[in-house]
Amino acid sequence: MRLTPRQQAVLDALRAEAAAQARPPTLVGLCALLGLRSRGSLHKHVRALIAAGLVEPLDPRYPGIRLIAQDPPADTLPFLGRIAAGRPIDALPQAETIQVPPHLRTAAPCYVLQVTGDSMCEAGILDGDYVVIEHRRSADNGAIVVALIRGEDTTLKRILQEPGQVTLFPANAALQPLRFAPQEVEIQGVLVGQMRAYR
Repeated sequence: MRLTPRQQAVLDALRAEAAAQARPPTLVGLCALLGLRSRGSLHKHVRALIAAGLVEPLDPRYPGIRLIAQDPPADTLPFLGRIAAGRPIDALPQAETIQVPPHLRTAAPCYVLQVTGDSMCEAGILDGDYVVIEHRRSADNGAIVVALIRGEDTTLKRILQEPGQVTLFPANAALQPLRFAPQEVEIQGVLVGQMRAYR
């Protein structure tokens, strides 16, 4: 259902109030917030939002206008922040989502990180790019992975796994490969897509 501009304004006001207050707003409070004199016209817009499945039906036992929790759109993924040293990816909150076209992800669970630094610039991955990561604990040699090093630092690098050694290769001629014992490196995902904003 397509909302009218007034219905969208009512919905936006409800969302803002829900984020700012513990109790849902009443019709009177919402009228004051929107600068409306008539509760009747507001009630008509609220009924339209109820019909659209965005607002719970009004119930005199529970005063206030309550939003219905919406599932995130199917084309969104968790945005877990920047890939930077100092914090395991798994420990980051999943409060935000970001839209990702279907062709940049796989059917497996995926998440998005924003790249900082230029260690992968020669692979076309630049500072500020968003990378789509398929959550995995293993990877083929040559894959670009999110690696957790010694349980502390995360990095995006190309991986080579050999008996007794894991090498993480930057894609930047100015930087040296990083070598670790296998138990020091935990794979947290494999790069499957990339997005960039030109502004």
